[in-house]
Order: sequence, then C-alpha cells, then structure tokens
Amino acid sequence: MKRSIAWGALPCFAALHVASAQSYTPTQEGGPSVPAWCDYTRSVAAAEAAVLLAPEVFGSVGVVNAGDAEGDAPLGSQTLRLTAGLGYNVVNAYRGVTLRRRAEAECRRYKALTALQSAFQAGPGMGTGPALAARLSVLEAAIPEGTRLLEALRTDLQEGRATVEEFNGLQLRLEQLRALAYETARAQERLALLPRPSSQPLPALLQELHAADDELERLAGTLRRTAAWDIRLRGGYDELIDVRQDLPLFGVLTVSYNLGGWAQSKANARARGTRQQASTEDVDGFPQRVERMLQELRTTRGLEETRLREVSVLVGDLEGQLREVQALETVKVRRFRDYLVLEVARLRAEQAWLQAHLESLQALLGNPSP
Repeated sequence: MKRSIAWGALPCFAALHVASAQSYTPTQEGGPSVPAWCDYTRSVAAAEAAVLLAPEVFGSVGVVNAGDAEGDAPLGSQTLRLTAGLGYNVVNAYRGVTLRRRAEAECRRYKALTALQSAFQAGPGMGTGPALAARLSVLEAAIPEGTRLLEALRTDLQEGRATVEEFNGLQLRLEQLRALAYETARAQERLALLPRPSSQPLPALLQELHAADDELERLAGTLRRTAAWDIRLRGGYDELIDVRQDLPLFGVLTVSYNLGGWAQSKANARARGTRQQASTEDVDGFPQRVERMLQELRTTRGLEETRLREVSVLVGDLEGQLREVQALETVKVRRFRDYLVLEVARLRAEQAWLQAHLESLQALLGNPSP
C-alpha cells in the first residue's frame, strides 16, 4: 500500500515541476533593446534555477546486514545492496521559480531607475526638445521677412527717406532674432547629446521604482520562508542481492518543517514595511532627489502657464495693431509696422516655446496634482 501511494505521488510532483517551470514566462524583448543588466540578472537566475528545478539522479552500492528467514541467505548475514533512482525537491523547484521572478523584478527596477536617471541627467533641458523646435520654426520663418524689411529700409536710408536711428533700431531687433535662433539651434545640439528620456510620466516611473523595490523584498521574504520547509520525493530501484524480493522498487515522500518558520512571518512583514520607510528616510537618496525635481517642474509649469497667458494677450494686442497699420501707407506708419512685425515674431516664438514646453511638462508630470 505504501509503495503504491509513493509511486502514485511521483507523477503528481513531476507535473508540479513542469507547471512551475512553465509558470515563468519572461518578457520577450528582442535585439539591442534589452538592457544588459536585465540580460545579466536573468542569466544568473536561470543558472541558479537550473539545478533547483531539475530532478537529481542518485545511486549507491554497498554491503548491509539482511537476509530472509525462508531463503538461502540467513537473517543477519551480509548482503550486497544496489540502489538507484530519481529524487525531486519540491521546495527547491519553488525557489527556482522565485529566483526567476526576482530577476524580473530587478529588471523592472533597473529600467525605472535608468529612466529616472536619464531624466535627472537632462536637468534644466528636460522636456525642452519640442519647445526648442517650435521656437526655431517660428524664428526661421520670421528672419527672412525681417531681412527683406531691413533691405527695404536700407534703400530708403540711401534715398534719404529714413534715418540712421530707424535703420539701426530695425537692424538691432533683427539681430536679436538671429541670435535667439542661433542659441536655440545650439541648445538643440547640446540636448541631442543627452540620453533620450522615457515617454512615461516621471511620477509613474517613480511609482514603478517603488513597486519593483517592494516586489524584490516580498520575493526575498518568500525565499527566506522556504528555508523552513523540506519536501522531497525519491523513488527507484533497490535490490538486495541473494535476497528474495517481490518488487525491487521503492518510493519515499519526506516532508519536514522547521518550527522557527512561525517566527519568520512577523519578521518578514516588518522587513517589507520598513524597507520602503528606510528609502524615504534617506535624505540624499535618488527617490528624494526625483521628488524635489518633480516639485521644481510643477512650479515651472505654474509659472509658464501664467507667462503664456500674458504673452498670448500681448500677441493678440500687437497683431490687432499690425492689422490696423497695414492699411495705412505713410512712411512713419511703415516704420512702426516694421517694428511690430519683428516684435510680433519674437513674441510668437516665445509663445510657441511656452506652449510646446507646457505640453512636454504635462507629459513628464502626468495628471496635474490636486
């Protein structure tokens, strides 16, 4: 009866091994997009789990005291014994799967941390890429028009219909636009050298970092709990030479539990709860620096929203004046019109910058804080 129970349990635990191995399905990422650290942690976990998930093969040969009262070998006589078979440790299989899951959690944490570090490294230039492009687009469209107006004014100066002061004033405003376009292009070049930030909002990345860190501690506690258990299944061939046996096979299921495991639960719960608290208490920790950066970005967003409203009102007012003076044909009105054209171009460039930068900040910050 015992033998049938043991051998009936063997397929069950084999099925458990297959199911535990199949339950681990790492995210398939192809090519160079896989971070090297993720590949490293997964490879280490796979190496450690390989020997934990696989069954063991054992064998032994030796002399034992055995015999058969009704056989040729008397009781207590020395008999050669041959044993061979397979063994499987269910707890080790569970550890192997947990190690692989821990590698995935480490990969998640690394990705979130790397994305936050890339954003932090960008510093003041974070989210300014679209804003720089928008401002440069407005300036590149306005500078040729300003150049045409300056050349027309140069002709008027040569023919005595304009003053040197008017020419210098218009030239200075045009040079300001050119200098702004040059600085914008240089800022784009510097920004291109920095790591490209993630498309995810920074608060979501920070939350993902905390979640992955908590998952790592949970899995570490799981591995600690498995140390209290030992579940082994062994079966195979066991023959006593020169001793009559009906069926020289055996199967044994062994379960043991260390009573210290009762004290582990509270300690593991305490460790998981205090790990996050310890992270927040680190004043110079990276999550704290990210939180301060987020607060600065929120402040910048508020200030730029106010500035955008002011610039939009001013642009609307100057564009209205420009439409009015364009219908007039006097020389003095044309000089004022030229000034308005360049001034409106400068304000439109600032307006485009603010609009695009606010959109980038909104993408970085996610939903506005209540």
